[in-house]
Amino acid sequence: MHKTNIPEWPVIIVGGGLAGLTSAIALAQQGIRVLLIEKKGYPFHRVCGEYVSNEVLPYLTSLGADVNALQPAHITQFILTAPSGYSLAANLDLGGFGISRYTLDNYLYQLAVTDGVTFKLNTAVQDIAFEQNRFILRLSTGEQLQAEIVLAAYGKRTNLDRQLNRRFFAKRSPYIGVKYHIKYNQPKNVIALHNFKDGYAGISAIENDTYCFCYLTTRQNLKQHGTIPAMEQAILCQNPHLKHILLEAEFVYAQPEVINEISFATKTCVENHLLLCGDAAGMITPLCGNGMAMAIHAGKLASEQIALYFTNGHNRPQLEANYSQAWKKQFEKRLQLGRTVQHLFGHPVLSEVTVKTLKHLPAALQLLMRQTHGQPF
Repeated sequence: MHKTNIPEWPVIIVGGGLAGLTSAIALAQQGIRVLLIEKKGYPFHRVCGEYVSNEVLPYLTSLGADVNALQPAHITQFILTAPSGYSLAANLDLGGFGISRYTLDNYLYQLAVTDGVTFKLNTAVQDIAFEQNRFILRLSTGEQLQAEIVLAAYGKRTNLDRQLNRRFFAKRSPYIGVKYHIKYNQPKNVIALHNFKDGYAGISAIENDTYCFCYLTTRQNLKQHGTIPAMEQAILCQNPHLKHILLEAEFVYAQPEVINEISFATKTCVENHLLLCGDAAGMITPLCGNGMAMAIHAGKLASEQIALYFTNGHNRPQLEANYSQAWKKQFEKRLQLGRTVQHLFGHPVLSEVTVKTLKHLPAALQLLMRQTHGQPF
């Protein structure tokens, strides 16, 4: 028998990012009791490109989320530059919007509270065990909880991955991410992607006349130059567009948000009966510009399958099989393509060749963008 002295929930969600929050809202709106555990307290910043494809708008509207109330930037054009500064421009088929995670996550958190989701904030999950058809969670507060279903939406990499012996965790990733908010003079309808040696940077408008400037590079670049400012001057500034940003922009906060060990390796969406969602299940390369939309879509898939589980006989094997199938159908090819495209950028010569080739083959560029984005849902 499971431990009846431990409080039990039908669903516990671990991680309050976009996947966790949208899942919680959808489940609560269907009358399912949900506890969401987040290690930080809202609002807070995350390392993220902060661009969202418009494919998410119908679903967010169905949840009662009015994104326009947050006054996001509306983005319709894409610019891509090689390390030399050579550039191309293209229209975005669906377009998107720019909004900070500080604002969007906090807005969804407030919506979730209104819809009846219970939160434990500033609390980490230290261990998850599956025993006798129930999950036992041990928290940083010393508490223990039980759940019938656990949705793991805890992000790119945590110690829980180590405990699950996930294959990707055994291999270190060379990538780090750095994010600033800046004041800058760039058309608000443009998202620009600027390549440099062993990395690339994205810049696009968000709310409040501010821009998100976020880049991916390697630990080796940072190690070689010692500090982030020294690396930016030596490496990023070789691209004239990035040099102009770094010299002319007004930085809203002095120190950037930084994250290590960003992995684009193949992951799984079910581990030891846990359903994994968002970046915990798979992360698309940032140059494809669609991670936020994919997290929201993954949250939709997870909440749909969990709701079916509770209405169709509590069949756990069927839940796991159906969720795996739905997740792979929606995201597997997109992630594979993202990993392939990743190899075309960051290398100075290959980046130059790729940008020049795509400039002369606009149909190929449009096809590539369509393949890394989804349809409205």
